[in-house]
Amino acid sequence: MKQQPKHNGRGAGFNPTNRFETTSYEIIEEEIDPSRKIVTQFFRDTTKSALAKNDSPDIGFTFDLNPYRGCEHGCIYCYARPSHEYLGFSAGLDFETKIMVKENIHHLLEKEFQKKSWKPSTISFSGNTDCYQPIERKMQLTRKCLEVFLKYRNPVGMITKNALITRDIDILSELAKLQLFNTTVTITTLDKELHRKMEPRTSAPESRLDTIEQLAKAGIPVGVSLSPIIPGLNDIEIPAILKRASEHGASFAFYTMLRLPHAVKDLFIEWLQREYPEKSEKVINRIKDVREGKLSNAEFGKRMTGSGEIAESISQLFDVTCKKYGVNEQTHRLRKDLFVGKQTNQMDLF
Repeated sequence: MKQQPKHNGRGAGFNPTNRFETTSYEIIEEEIDPSRKIVTQFFRDTTKSALAKNDSPDIGFTFDLNPYRGCEHGCIYCYARPSHEYLGFSAGLDFETKIMVKENIHHLLEKEFQKKSWKPSTISFSGNTDCYQPIERKMQLTRKCLEVFLKYRNPVGMITKNALITRDIDILSELAKLQLFNTTVTITTLDKELHRKMEPRTSAPESRLDTIEQLAKAGIPVGVSLSPIIPGLNDIEIPAILKRASEHGASFAFYTMLRLPHAVKDLFIEWLQREYPEKSEKVINRIKDVREGKLSNAEFGKRMTGSGEIAESISQLFDVTCKKYGVNEQTHRLRKDLFVGKQTNQMDLF
């Protein structure tokens, strides 16, 4: 694979061809200006629906809420990158630099809750791109949606890699008091160099640990996601991450194995060979070990955990370490019976 130029502050090294497009273009190497800064562009998203419905049997929620499409965090491994191709963009640099903004998302969410057909259900916030990516500081769409959740007393679970979530502790703590909220902070590595290269615009590892601590002290159920686990690259950090996260107040944890759907495969391999050439062959081979000889496997029941001896050893290490540090000893059930105007007397585990 051709070596791509380094774009400071970006995860992807290039724009792979959109699998739905019949034409593509490539900037030839001689025309690339290494000093040129790739700016982020924001586009108005005129979607008419707030929620996306999930029917995957290995995902623990039915409805998903995403204020943004595309993500400036730039995580090179992000499984959501191919979704940008449906918009006519590339899963590469476009995913990080061309962000769709749903300016009306909070109003659309309120309309969903006002429908007679709406049945209280835990909504995941966000399953596709991070709801606290940098533009949220200005747009505050996530905060506005949280206000709607509180108004209607509908349960919500959240996952993020950004310390900006602490801005909304006032609302989150009110939701938590009503047993309507829990959150997960993703920590993939404690290695500052690996973090900078792999997740260039996310909050630093120590900042995420501090975020967990602030949330926990505010009475908000918070856990840690070790996702993705990349065999041969960050799997060795499982014990250290779980230890530090538990010390800062994380009460539950989970992990997912690296997924490389569609163009993410080429983007990740190019990044790996560019940033860690001495490790690339070992990592690629171990990925294949957990993916039955391939680089990706979308089979339900296996895509989140992988399979084989290495995947099993990772699972055992995770379980043993969780037990050692008292993680996952309690569940955090979210209430659905408080929804305004309805009494369902149900509980939901997110």
